[in-house]
Amino acid sequence: MSAETKTTGPDPITTEIVFNALQSVADESFVALMKSAYSTNIKERHDHSTAIVDRNGRLVVQASGSIPIHLASMLGLMQKLLEKYPVSEIHEGDVFCANDPHVGGGTHLPDVNLAMPVFSDGELVGFVCNIAHHADVGGMSPGSMAGGMTSIYQEGLRIPLIKLFRRGVLDQDLFDLILLNVRVVEERRGDYNAQFAALRLAHRRLLEIVGRNGRETVEAVFDGIISRTHARMKESIAAIPDGIYSFEDFMDNDGAGLDDIKIAVTITIDGDSAVFDFTGTQEQVPGNVNIPLNGTIAAVCYVLKAMLDPEIPNNHGVIDAVTVTAPPGTVVSCVEPASVASRAHTSQRIVDVVIGALADALPDKAVGAANGANSMAIFAGTDPRSGRPYVYLETLGGGFGGRNDRDGKDGVQVHITNTSNLPVEAIEMEYPLLVEAYGLIEDSGGAGTWRGGAGLRRVVTPVGHDCVFTGIGERFRHQPWGVFGGKPGRSGHFSVRTKEGETKDMPTKFGDAPLRQGDSAIVETPGSGGYGPPEQRPAETLAEDWNSGKFSAGFMREHYGWEAPPSD
Repeated sequence: MSAETKTTGPDPITTEIVFNALQSVADESFVALMKSAYSTNIKERHDHSTAIVDRNGRLVVQASGSIPIHLASMLGLMQKLLEKYPVSEIHEGDVFCANDPHVGGGTHLPDVNLAMPVFSDGELVGFVCNIAHHADVGGMSPGSMAGGMTSIYQEGLRIPLIKLFRRGVLDQDLFDLILLNVRVVEERRGDYNAQFAALRLAHRRLLEIVGRNGRETVEAVFDGIISRTHARMKESIAAIPDGIYSFEDFMDNDGAGLDDIKIAVTITIDGDSAVFDFTGTQEQVPGNVNIPLNGTIAAVCYVLKAMLDPEIPNNHGVIDAVTVTAPPGTVVSCVEPASVASRAHTSQRIVDVVIGALADALPDKAVGAANGANSMAIFAGTDPRSGRPYVYLETLGGGFGGRNDRDGKDGVQVHITNTSNLPVEAIEMEYPLLVEAYGLIEDSGGAGTWRGGAGLRRVVTPVGHDCVFTGIGERFRHQPWGVFGGKPGRSGHFSVRTKEGETKDMPTKFGDAPLRQGDSAIVETPGSGGYGPPEQRPAETLAEDWNSGKFSAGFMREHYGWEAPPSD
């Protein structure tokens, strides 16, 4: 599926009009899914994506609010779909479904991928697709994401590529089977129905565009969008100085006893050619931080888009512009039955090593290492108000690294996740939980000419019941590094404060820790690395740092030699 520059096709004005119409379809479908969903993970945190794909399985447009790593799952689903079904066996009203990373093209089981074909005058035009991260898909632990999982079979229900709808009719037996294997069934049913509705909306809107412009014009615009993006990305790659760039970093652990997991990359730039080789990376590990190769490709494409051309559309033209290789059976190109639930942590570290490798070549685009993986916290139990089970899942933000001309952001989601933090009001309204504290962590942003962003601290206690607490973190052992003399940010930390007043440190990755009424779970997310030597930070900016309350007098003195002014 190569993307070659076209010399014929619709004029540029028509292409731009149709492209924006297609983008609006993806965006409207994204909002519809968000507003129709039942779970806070989708309707509040926006952990979902929508897209339009052409008849050959090439991504054409992705909603502007979509999750970059979901690109991998969408492309994986389409590859499996077109391998399994000839066009003669794809019908109007079919809906294809998959989540499995090993046979279904996914990257982890909670991300359930759907695709619906779009026909015009009996001819297949393309597909509308969406992905939603379901807060639970079964398995050994509520939320399906706990540390300690060592096989895909422990992570939940594996869905190969199936037809969930056939010619517009839901296969109720299959749907019943899926729902029987998950917790919080009504919430799952509601999220699936939101996905179905969003597909139908996108299907209807795409047909409207085809009706206004004609099928041949729309298909030619598909080609034009991809080839135009491909040409822009190739031009941007050519602006990188030729050379070989390498970097390596280490993940904290796999949650199953193995520490210091190496991820290494060598990038070869030759003209407009870019090859990313992950040879030297750790072999796949027992714990669930492995990631399939399609997830690694998505992470690389995200970095190139962010560093080289942030305004470029996110479609197959970016993917075709680069080559990504990794030995099968490594942590960045895992094979069955590797455990993958926490693959987002590894994807974030892939982003870091690619940025680290390209930092010298693109110093104005590099950033300090970010918070690492958006630390995950899951609470599960039975709501005493209704007697029904609940699963509250969230990945909390942290620091984003210092940049060449400004400080990093405090308490944000970073890189490939693109989700929102869950508001306190939503947590306390929907779950029997009390948020005792929520704020930035003092001294957590790395010092620098431009400082790193601060991490977050959230304290949660169950109300009127006992529950279980699961935590999955990264950058808890290996601090987020700075660049060009910037200092590292503070590491993350999990702990539990018992009702007797004792504080217990928790592992970096764990599952189903008992949390009694009166106990409190404390989640502290990592900060991020600074950019440039601290001694070059302007004096007026140091005064702002002090007045912000984000840094202690000791921190300011140690890193900047700055003394707080005497109090009045």
